[in-house]
Amino acid sequence: MSYKSIAVNLAIDAPPAAMVSLGVELAESFGAHLIGLAAAGVPPLVATGDGMVYDGEIMQIQRTEIEKRLAELRADFERLVPASISSEWGQAVCSPTRFLSVWACAADLIVTGGDKGENLYRTVDIGSLVLGIGRPVLAAASHIEHVMANTVLVAWKDTREARRALTDALPFLAKANDVVIATIDSERDDGIRDSLANVAVFLEHHGIMARTEFIRGDADGEHLLAFARSINADLIVSGAYGHSRLREWAFGGVTRTLIEESSINRFMSY
Repeated sequence: MSYKSIAVNLAIDAPPAAMVSLGVELAESFGAHLIGLAAAGVPPLVATGDGMVYDGEIMQIQRTEIEKRLAELRADFERLVPASISSEWGQAVCSPTRFLSVWACAADLIVTGGDKGENLYRTVDIGSLVLGIGRPVLAAASHIEHVMANTVLVAWKDTREARRALTDALPFLAKANDVVIATIDSERDDGIRDSLANVAVFLEHHGIMARTEFIRGDADGEHLLAFARSINADLIVSGAYGHSRLREWAFGGVTRTLIEESSINRFMSY
């Protein structure tokens, strides 16, 4: 099992070299076709406090600036991707989250930067992306050029989303030197232990030897991140939104914490 088509998103307001380097490395590692994507949208007409609105001329100026930047990103992508890698380019003046969703049908894996941006016309909403595309999303750590994935932490909870993430991440797990399946065991439930053991057996059937660990404490993302750092994990694999997204954003949750954390690579499926 491998990824044969990988789409990498280049943020319009970030230098592209690190993300292109990351995409190239992944394409080489998995023998995959590489798709470079970039998009940004023009905000709609809005009223100001003085009753004024952005007129069509201003919107056209913004569109022209976006198109110029997209052309620059395309040139950078085509210059940085070696001829030995099969590749293509796509761009649009629209929401980057929506644009990636359109292209998701052409890729096994979507790779994007992990920094949280406030302007959703120019940055990806990772939560909406994971929920909507039906593909795994690799949210790369800030300014990273390599995803070594030597030590991979599988954040396990016996849910549909976690099972999907585990299967989607098999190509990364197969290449890892150390795979740790961990769950937050606040209730010391024997059923949780059985579930962890079953996951380890599942991975063994795929030729992947993994060890299991229990994280003591409350079921929150901070305990998970602390454990990931303690084992020097390069990548965290998790299902997204085991609770409803509304509940996650209102009360906090593991997915919300992982989305907001940009110091480590996160692989999420829904």
